[in-house]
Amino acid sequence: MEADYVIIGAGSAGCAMAYRLGEAGKNVLVIEHGGTDAGPFIQMPAALSYPMNMARYDWGLMSEPEPHLNNRSLVVPRGKVIGGSSSINGMVYVRGHAMDYDHWRDSGADGWSYADVLPYFRRMETWHDGGHGGDNYWRGKDGPLHVSRGPRKNPLFQAFVDAGKQAGYEATDDYNGEKQEGFGPMEQTVHDGRRWSAANAYLRPALKRDNVTLTRALAQRVVMEDGRAVSVEVLRGGQTEIIRARREVILAASSINSPKLLMLSGIGPAAHLAEHGIDVVADRPGVGGNLQDHLEVYMQMAASQPITLYKHWNIFSKAIIGAQWLLTKKGMGASNQFESAAFIRSRAGIPYPDIQYHFLPIAVRYDGQAAAEGHGFQAHVGPMRSVSRGRVSLRSGNPADNPKILFNYMSQEQDWEEWRRCIRLTREIFAQDAFKPFVKNEIQPGADVQSDAEIDAFVREHAESAYHPCGTCKMGSKDDPDAVVDSQGRVIGVEGLRVVDSSIFPRITNGNLNGPSIMVGEKMADHVLGKDPLAASNDAPWIHPDWETKQR
Repeated sequence: MEADYVIIGAGSAGCAMAYRLGEAGKNVLVIEHGGTDAGPFIQMPAALSYPMNMARYDWGLMSEPEPHLNNRSLVVPRGKVIGGSSSINGMVYVRGHAMDYDHWRDSGADGWSYADVLPYFRRMETWHDGGHGGDNYWRGKDGPLHVSRGPRKNPLFQAFVDAGKQAGYEATDDYNGEKQEGFGPMEQTVHDGRRWSAANAYLRPALKRDNVTLTRALAQRVVMEDGRAVSVEVLRGGQTEIIRARREVILAASSINSPKLLMLSGIGPAAHLAEHGIDVVADRPGVGGNLQDHLEVYMQMAASQPITLYKHWNIFSKAIIGAQWLLTKKGMGASNQFESAAFIRSRAGIPYPDIQYHFLPIAVRYDGQAAAEGHGFQAHVGPMRSVSRGRVSLRSGNPADNPKILFNYMSQEQDWEEWRRCIRLTREIFAQDAFKPFVKNEIQPGADVQSDAEIDAFVREHAESAYHPCGTCKMGSKDDPDAVVDSQGRVIGVEGLRVVDSSIFPRITNGNLNGPSIMVGEKMADHVLGKDPLAASNDAPWIHPDWETKQR
């Protein structure tokens, strides 16, 4: 088997890459270990807690015991299915803030400023405002990725936005448009009532072309000859096979598996590779380092009225919702239920938001466990730019072994200060008049959790990953010893090999990472094809005029 371009991983960026290379007439082969995404557990938006917790769709990775979170090992869901994590995620669509990308540029990723990436966000989107207003000029009209908004019928969605305004924060009609900062509607990758994953948006259309093929196999390593990537060694049906790349191997295997594959192929920190008996092809100390994520907690309130989704938290109601969705692709099943959002700054002197809220009109965990109190609602909240950094490393030289993942969460004092502000600012929002008709009491953390020490203890025990790992194959300049790829995704120190996924982020972006990951696939495709990048945009984003002196 061979192709011009061999892409490892049919996830968010890999699917976009396959689509654009196929569209340009290139011969493309995509290797994916996971299977089909058919069936209601993945395609029905409201069923989002199921695929994330199913071994057939998830790699089943766990972090090492996290030393600053009571030595808890946290789950690290990664999609093992076509569409990758876009087939098991919460379907929340966030581009990231303009200043995130300007920081990328300033840290050595030339050509990745907001002005450079905005045209690619526009190219990839078809935006449906659903009659809820928004920012048409900033959005895409005819891209493969459909982005929509939920109906926001539950009064709690509006109460959350009103409470934010009453607390003195900005409102925004479109956090993916000119103005991220503020309270407003949340966006989802849902189209015609179905999860609009990278598989639905990009891979299925790509596979209709004769020049794009998908093969199910487990990539074990990239085979290097004289410093050049020439093929991929895969395991299929218990047999080792070689898939040749005539032009390039493109790694899009996730921020966990891309560095693992680089290291298994001899590219990484030399001493670490030698430990595992791997011959060093390129000594790149940054491979696996710079690991970042978003942590979050659920601030949960008990509801004084029975208006939350808890009334559907029974087998009978779930069956009715499921049947309606199967027959019509409409109703409660057609939304992820994250329909209001906010981005705020935690203090004066921070130029752009560093806290994100997902609001949900039920008190429930990602693993599907509802709060014992019954009717309730919650805001998922956490800081956006933790200064802690972790690492992905090899457990052994055996490709069958999961890597070691240590996020090293909360290892810096600044992280604790940010979390304390986060909890207190959230309580203030829930205490506004807009919530007075709906709030009975605080379930979590609980009214008795007040001091710094009590808040710290709550975070240590209850903070969870928001499932946004990134940064482990950092993009930067060739003279940066920690950079793994250059600004065209080419692995520094070897030929014919690129990395194209969230692992190349120099720093984590604001919000959920699916949108930025797809954008990386879109933009890198132009680099692979040797095309001139899309013309940079001159549009300037909204920054709070008083950010230096005011928190809101």
